[in-house]
Amino acid sequence: MPLDTPRHQRAHGRAELGFRQTPRGTALGHLFHAAPYRILFPVPEPDDLPSAALVNVGGGLAGGDSLSLEVTLEAGARAQVTTPAAEKIYRSLGEPSRIDSRLSLAPGATLEWLPQETILFDGARLERRMRVGMAADARLLATELLVLGRAARGEAFDHGALLDSWRLRRGGRLDWADALELSGDLAARRAAPFGLGGANAMGLLLFAAPVAEALAARDLCRELGLDATLARPGLLLARWLGEASAVRDDLARVLPPFRAALLGLPARLPRLWTS
Repeated sequence: MPLDTPRHQRAHGRAELGFRQTPRGTALGHLFHAAPYRILFPVPEPDDLPSAALVNVGGGLAGGDSLSLEVTLEAGARAQVTTPAAEKIYRSLGEPSRIDSRLSLAPGATLEWLPQETILFDGARLERRMRVGMAADARLLATELLVLGRAARGEAFDHGALLDSWRLRRGGRLDWADALELSGDLAARRAAPFGLGGANAMGLLLFAAPVAEALAARDLCRELGLDATLARPGLLLARWLGEASAVRDDLARVLPPFRAALLGLPARLPRLWTS
């Protein structure tokens, strides 16, 4: 008798994280996580924000796996969300890996969204969506770093697919929408001078804040020798294309002065970035 096609075991992780403001400062208000997602809380420095570390205990995502995350900051809360290591997207047998994140910032809230890099193995298929809803006077400092192939072993991202999407709403209205799609002849698209120009990594720095603060961020970028644009009033964007370690080094150079000048925080990287 013919045998049934074997079904591969898939992982579907979910996490919910909420912060609230109290007379003693920002505190954890809500927590839920289901494997393979886990949220850890490293002890912050006394002068820094409460920090949450997103951990995929599975070590990475294969085709058909998914992660879903919701982060909510109540009015006036201030927090940081980061990761202890890079997220790895393994070669897929056909199904995409999915990562869906939703950030909600109430009036006066401040969030640092500072995950470490996501690495696409050759043959990976990733659909990643970020949705942000924030009040007009909230602040979001976000970075993302995407690496195409395992650079340390000379691997290129020549097979697979990527859909990477951002939607940011402020005051209930769509303020910014962006999406990147890679499929088909990936080697040609990576090499194209009007594509990735041979780069194997791309980085994003986003600062959404009241208009005057975003203007100050643009002035800071000029002082740092960084090309950036005000895509909308109150929304600053900077992008990088290049070799993976160089892009990470440049993000690490820019983050400390951004934290100090714009958020009034210590001029240092998240501890998990350097430990």
